[in-house]
Amino acid sequence: MKNPDTLSPNAISITRRQALAGIGAGVSLALLPGCKPSQTRLTGTPEEELDAIAYRLLAHEPERATGLGVDIGDYAELRGKLEDQSQEGQDAYAQTLREDLERIRGIDTSGFDSDTRTNFEVVESAYANALDGFALPYGDVAVGSWRNAPYVVIQNVGTYIDMPRFLESTQPLENAGDADAYLSRLRQLPRVLNGEFERMKAAREMGVVPPDFLLDKAIAQMEMAVEGARSGDALAPKLAAKDDELGGGGKWRSEAGMIVTASVADSLTLQLEELKTQRGLATGDPGMWARPHGDEWYAWALRASTTTPLTPDEVHEQGLEELESLHARMDPILRDIGYTSGSVGERMQQLGSDPRYQFAQGDPGRAQIMEFINERVDWIKAQMPRAFNTLVDPKMEVKRIPPAEEMGAPGAYGGAGSKDGKIPGRMWINLRSTDLHRKYDLADLTYHETIPGHVWEGEYSNRLPLIRSILAFNAFSEGWALYGEQIADELGAYDDFAVGRLGYLQSLAFRACRMVVDTGLHHKRWSRDQAVNFFVERNGSKRAEVESEVDRYCSWPGQACGYKVGHSEIVRQRTMAEEKLGSAYDFKAFNDAVILGGNAPLDVLGKNVERYIEGAAG
Repeated sequence: MKNPDTLSPNAISITRRQALAGIGAGVSLALLPGCKPSQTRLTGTPEEELDAIAYRLLAHEPERATGLGVDIGDYAELRGKLEDQSQEGQDAYAQTLREDLERIRGIDTSGFDSDTRTNFEVVESAYANALDGFALPYGDVAVGSWRNAPYVVIQNVGTYIDMPRFLESTQPLENAGDADAYLSRLRQLPRVLNGEFERMKAAREMGVVPPDFLLDKAIAQMEMAVEGARSGDALAPKLAAKDDELGGGGKWRSEAGMIVTASVADSLTLQLEELKTQRGLATGDPGMWARPHGDEWYAWALRASTTTPLTPDEVHEQGLEELESLHARMDPILRDIGYTSGSVGERMQQLGSDPRYQFAQGDPGRAQIMEFINERVDWIKAQMPRAFNTLVDPKMEVKRIPPAEEMGAPGAYGGAGSKDGKIPGRMWINLRSTDLHRKYDLADLTYHETIPGHVWEGEYSNRLPLIRSILAFNAFSEGWALYGEQIADELGAYDDFAVGRLGYLQSLAFRACRMVVDTGLHHKRWSRDQAVNFFVERNGSKRAEVESEVDRYCSWPGQACGYKVGHSEIVRQRTMAEEKLGSAYDFKAFNDAVILGGNAPLDVLGKNVERYIEGAAG
């Protein structure tokens, strides 16, 4: 493999701590004086330049290369490597981004076509934002992804969660070479876990300690992870099961067992003891305001999530306004079906207790939920020619979130498959309790995660240059998925099921609540109980669901705000297109313009819509 990552971490000219003052003042690291690059000459075509940039990124995150199905040919060695989670590894990653950003900014794109200019604009935005995050003194930075986290290991963050799912669902295992790559990753796993452990300790020494209620969840999950590793039941069951079939003669199974039960288990134990140490220091304060440099960290995380300069106060107020507007739409539907007394939130709680809309308990109910989801997927897939001119046919599946992860996981999540089509798109559904879901809200959740939401959108992004398939923006990803919910409603999903439209509107209201609650926790110093009660009392949300939701906002600050900000911007762009084009406006053409432009920051989305309007206007 041609390994582009040849830089020493000692080459970094500015440290994370040194840059913090600039970030706190709202100054991007990549825009500091003296950073303006000289003119850069392309060594190949723009497409070749973008591919080179993509593989330099994937050298630092080889698991993403496997997920995309591009760990082949000259890059086949990526299949057996893991990201370096040590501080040195993260600093080296930042250095690569810094060098490539400087190179991108030196390229004259004026002669490129609009799609190619967009590709370079997207990379520039993602890299500049990520470098702002790397400049902060602690935390995990998602480069072109969504999970920015101040805590390296917690109830929904860390290799102890990510790696079992990755090895079971994503790591190929079709031949002896794949088995060797699988084993290679297992050998590296203790080093990766130890890198996280050192960063956990360093953050604690800065005074960065997660809230006690998150640590309680993380400790319980880590204890399960340690127990699974010691017993040999975790991390390598797929390799063990296929050893004989692939001709290993037991050698892969044997070595994997020794690695997991000894080295991996020891490294997980170190992390567990560190979590317990942190628990002895923890308080119940949920927000970033209670952590060192917390205001700076949250300001960056909010900007990263929304791809806008909106302040916490602006996001908070927008959330309150949109919540009021959505409840005004829900009120007459509730009255029509006989719920006339109390606030919208109180009446939605009453609706949630109606046995007609509940699934059975236990495994029978889990089976009902799976059947319901698959039926809704079949329906919405058949409607797509009414909403798009350019169609895709996603390969996808619905899977249960592994039980060991369910306590810290959301109600569901989903995403596209690999770029080569071998790994399907997936909707992961949380089935720890069937009480998490109702028949009036599960359809909407399905559209969000599958079609026309995440799985559908990802199929289009996978057709773009590799770097565009890698880079994703929370506000677009989640904004599009909410817009996908809206498309389903507009195609008639609830015409004969009014209570289902209530579920859809409650879903939008739920995302407006997120804007209020996330900023409340991290900026306005709300308690965890205040946050949970806002959901339950104002929106009629289920307490069991929103307790985990609120905990997620505490460990992924800002992420929850991207959903409704992104959706509102797509709707605003559509309204503008309708007003400007009049009879020339076309629903399917607008949807194509947004989704074919790919996952992008919201300002780049606006440029794509502008080009659609200009073309349609003639």
